[in-house]
Amino acid sequence: MHKSVKIPRKVIAAVVATGLMSFCGVIVETAMNISFPKLMAEFNVTTNVVQWMTSIYLLIVAIIVPLSALLKKSFPTKKIFLVANLLFISGVVIDGLAQNFPLLLLGRAIQGVGTGIALPLMFNIIMEQVPREKIGLMMGFGNLITEIAPAVGPTFGGIVIASLGWRWIFIILLPFLVISLLAGIWGIQQKSAIERQRFDLVSCLLIAIMFTGLVVGFSNLSSTPLISLMSGGMLLIGLVAMALLSWRSLSISQPVLEFRLFANHRFAGHILIFFLTQMCSLGFAFLLPNYIQLVNHNSALIAGLIVMPAGIGGAVCAPIGGRLLDKFGPRKPIVTGSCLMLLAILCFALMAHHLSNLFITIVYVFYMVGMGMLMGTVMTSALASLPKEQSPQGNAILNTLQQFAGSMGTSLVAMIVAKSQVGVGKTPAATATGTAHAFLLMLVFAVIILLSVLKFIPKRLAK
Repeated sequence: MHKSVKIPRKVIAAVVATGLMSFCGVIVETAMNISFPKLMAEFNVTTNVVQWMTSIYLLIVAIIVPLSALLKKSFPTKKIFLVANLLFISGVVIDGLAQNFPLLLLGRAIQGVGTGIALPLMFNIIMEQVPREKIGLMMGFGNLITEIAPAVGPTFGGIVIASLGWRWIFIILLPFLVISLLAGIWGIQQKSAIERQRFDLVSCLLIAIMFTGLVVGFSNLSSTPLISLMSGGMLLIGLVAMALLSWRSLSISQPVLEFRLFANHRFAGHILIFFLTQMCSLGFAFLLPNYIQLVNHNSALIAGLIVMPAGIGGAVCAPIGGRLLDKFGPRKPIVTGSCLMLLAILCFALMAHHLSNLFITIVYVFYMVGMGMLMGTVMTSALASLPKEQSPQGNAILNTLQQFAGSMGTSLVAMIVAKSQVGVGKTPAATATGTAHAFLLMLVFAVIILLSVLKFIPKRLAK
């Protein structure tokens, strides 16, 4: 039966168009991290200032993503995509030509707006336009596009910077963005009715304050005391804004983020699994390259090559997990994925003081294969647990939490490692000890993930 169901070519083109934009956004983010020493020297800026190349981008994406459901209901899908794509191209051109650091930041901020619009758009198109029998496969394919980028980004960045210079990271992306633009113009179709929604400015301001407070607060945890304005103070501002946003969302008829969806316990359980998995994954993305360089004394490029097989393995397994979901339902691929993740984290926790590069490569492949099978299927199962008309709101919540979990996961493990380095510096022994402590926290998360999977994941998608 499944073989007879075809995915229309225009739908495939629409998914590729939006997916390519998301891919380019993540590639720039991960590749540019390698260029920070060059940028610091060329523009005469400090480490704290150059970090804003990543922070400003992630912050803008986190603020824009919650608006995705509002934009989808209010404007034609193709128009939303064209604005996002042209903004991203503009940001890439600005960065490729930038002669000073503020211009470089402006380009990154504009790219953040483009990615923030495009990322939820891809999953909205899949849930709305792909035949039900193929949704798992296409959600997996969508995750493949976004997951392969962090796998190849650091290596791509290292090679391009070494051979051509950092500006070429932006220049090389332009042809892909043009292909995305052309595919989107041809493939994106309007399937849902457009109904202008009331734009709630107060909620949007609260979202901006919430993410600014939480992202800045968490990112400063490793370098400043908790009882300080830039750590505890910013976190408190973020949490107060979150409480006010929750109250406002529950008291108005057309909220930007629909907090009432959390009353659906099955959806809330999926959200917990998704959030903790994202925290673990971003924690690994910080811990392992750090360990390879500071404990095993290898270069950043070698670190990128060591973790790359796992990233590719995870990306390739995303559509496989989706295919298994279409065939057997979500429980089998998600249980398998969460067990592989738990096993890998346990191995890392037990051997944290003696991780050889080969051990890291092999065990991390197991983790990423499990994560690849789990992420897309959890998203599909979460959205299937909601009525179809609530799917864009559910998608907005998932993508919003993905941004927040990434920032929180990186900051938490960075703080744990930094606390172990206090007084002794970034010595191999202190870094290994801090990494071991971070692995123990991730092991707790992995146990919660598996227990939540067994409780909340159904054998079959909701009809």
